[in-house]
Amino acid sequence: MTYWEKLYSRTALDLKPSPIREMLHVIRKPGMISFAGGMPDPDIFPVEQFAEASGILSKQGRDVLQYGTTEGYDPLKEFIATWTEPRMGRKTDPASEILVTSGSTQVVDLLNWSLVNPGDCIVTEEPTFLGSTLNMRNHGAEILTVPCDDEGMRTDILAELLEKARREGKAVKYIYSIVNFHNPLGCTLSMERRQKLLDLAYTYDVPILEDDPYGYVRFDGEHLPSLFSLDNRGIVLFACSFSKILAPGTRIGWCVGNKEIIRKMAVFKQGVDVCTSVVSQAMVYEYCRLGYLESFLPRIIDHYRKKRDAMEEAFRRFLPLEEVSWVKPQGGFFYWLETPRIEAKKLFEKAVENNVAFVLGEPFYPNGGGLHNFRMCYTFASPEQIDEGCRRLGTAMKELLR
Repeated sequence: MTYWEKLYSRTALDLKPSPIREMLHVIRKPGMISFAGGMPDPDIFPVEQFAEASGILSKQGRDVLQYGTTEGYDPLKEFIATWTEPRMGRKTDPASEILVTSGSTQVVDLLNWSLVNPGDCIVTEEPTFLGSTLNMRNHGAEILTVPCDDEGMRTDILAELLEKARREGKAVKYIYSIVNFHNPLGCTLSMERRQKLLDLAYTYDVPILEDDPYGYVRFDGEHLPSLFSLDNRGIVLFACSFSKILAPGTRIGWCVGNKEIIRKMAVFKQGVDVCTSVVSQAMVYEYCRLGYLESFLPRIIDHYRKKRDAMEEAFRRFLPLEEVSWVKPQGGFFYWLETPRIEAKKLFEKAVENNVAFVLGEPFYPNGGGLHNFRMCYTFASPEQIDEGCRRLGTAMKELLR
């Protein structure tokens, strides 16, 4: 046993690294085409516009280079309250109902600090975003999972799960749902199920964390009402981020919710990072004030729609269609594929030999599963790389099937 190992906490001893981060050394091989990381395309970053926004430093540098309030930079919160009014169903109070965070993943962490004791339960979709479940595990939560189909979380099964948890005396602290263009599934929670999810949350007195980092990146169809806008009891906490609609390097996320839980999360944030970077907040605000968020967002959406369409077409040209299935996402960043006769791990090994990579499905299942699933991100690669990468993937699949 090493010097440090004997000092580790129980949480540290059980800690599991992110498999996506751990595989970066594999996908950085020369000639590798990667569909693994859920990264935006740097070619569409609004570099010139954001550089212009940095001019706020010369105007207000003495303020924005100082410590800021834990709750967030007031002008940015006021902008968020106004800009998100259609999505939220009303203008929320920037002073008491909005908390600016260091990325939307911090919302999960702060909510866990506020609600979760070791042994408490959190309900998630199955599969779901592994970054959130890693954090839940670190807080000692038991994760209860609900399967999904192309309309999102199976609320009929959720009802059974919540009833069983109640009978067994389990403390279910909240339901975590990625409602739009799910990561990793790509599906969207239907209107009927949104209402059913809220009804069940009311019946069983369980709050909801509505995680919506991809909601504004819609290619097809009409926006569906947020759970927050449908909620008349104040039990929904809404989380979003500038990572997908501006750039992830800003590390600016936010959440909107009842003032009581927002205040409790802000107090925990005081002990986590004091405040989100005021410089980043101020630059993001100035970018938005100049009108670039509204004017640039349609370009981002169109850019990613073309990539989604390129991957859909490449799947149909190169993959053995009788051996694989998927749902065409209406927005977001991801495809989720199922190969009943091919183990994803063997396919990954064969694909890497052919210089193409994806993310295995297993890590997205908190309680096991996903042996025949994998996630493909279409936003980072160029259309030419998408075409060639899918050709290589199809070759690997056919080799395994032979």
